[in-house]
Amino acid sequence: MSTEKQNAVAKKEQTSSERFMQKVVAEFGTNVGEVALTQFQKRLAQNYFMALDSVLRDAEDKRLKRLEKNRDPVPITWANVNMEKLAQDVVALARVGFDPAQPNHINPIPFKNGKTHKYDITFIEGYRGIELKATKYGLDTPDKIIVELVYSNDKFTPLKKDAHNPIESYTFNIENPFNRGEIVGGFYYHLFVNMPEKNKLVLFSKADIVKRRPDRASPEFWGGEKDKWDKGQKVGTETVAGWFEKMCWKTIFRAAYSDIAIDSQKIDDDYLRLMRLESEFTEAEVNEEISQNANRKVIDINPTPPQPEAPEENGAAADTRPESDLQAEPDRPQAPEAPRMDPF
Repeated sequence: MSTEKQNAVAKKEQTSSERFMQKVVAEFGTNVGEVALTQFQKRLAQNYFMALDSVLRDAEDKRLKRLEKNRDPVPITWANVNMEKLAQDVVALARVGFDPAQPNHINPIPFKNGKTHKYDITFIEGYRGIELKATKYGLDTPDKIIVELVYSNDKFTPLKKDAHNPIESYTFNIENPFNRGEIVGGFYYHLFVNMPEKNKLVLFSKADIVKRRPDRASPEFWGGEKDKWDKGQKVGTETVAGWFEKMCWKTIFRAAYSDIAIDSQKIDDDYLRLMRLESEFTEAEVNEEISQNANRKVIDINPTPPQPEAPEENGAAADTRPESDLQAEPDRPQAPEAPRMDPF
């Protein structure tokens, strides 16, 4: 092939951004009935591309840093992403209003598809994304939702509904704002201005909060001991402080919005796709867990059962994904790690 022809082919070859936008535009045209995107839709699509591009680069960097024998041979790049599925998911998420440029809205995570040998991108809702979804699709959304942690030096009195008290409420005084003591629990309060008899107060002890901690929660978020690795080898442990208070508050926040029932009359194709994305991620996690534990020698005949993952937050079921801490081990390859999200 001549130099002129090679240059012409290079000019015609689309960039990853162009291919992504082309797929998204086509998907919008298929579902919305028009090809032209609004400026808002274009901005959202660009935000998704930038977020995805960053996640893919980080995942590929981690893949390359692993020992070659533990490294997945398929590069985590745009060329190996299932673009058809990605475009459909992005359009559904954009129409709901999820914006990856907004903190804690939506978090993209790549997973290797064993059948296609390409990477599927799944999306995990952050705790603000849970709030957005509940507000958009909720059946009976409260006028206000209050989420608070209670400390040992605070004065908190719940006023539950009974025969003499038709309205559920509470009193809450912070006696010493700069020395509130230790966390003892928390609560959320659904407030209905025009129908106060529907007000709802839900209490959480500290144990209630901690048991909702994801089974593989990262110490960087919850605090505690963390494995220390060097060149694919575990070399010990280290203690990290984490953001325990923020994670406790976020846990109750997620529960507060997850408690809002979905209005079946508001369910649309975009909501159903969100449900499919959650199901796909759960399946991907199960497959990863199987691959990690298959053909490994059992050394504990009475293993400790995992902690239950009750509904929490980053809403819905406990937010295990963005906060998982999957360390590379020297005896096997791993799927791409989930990105660490800002707990704020």
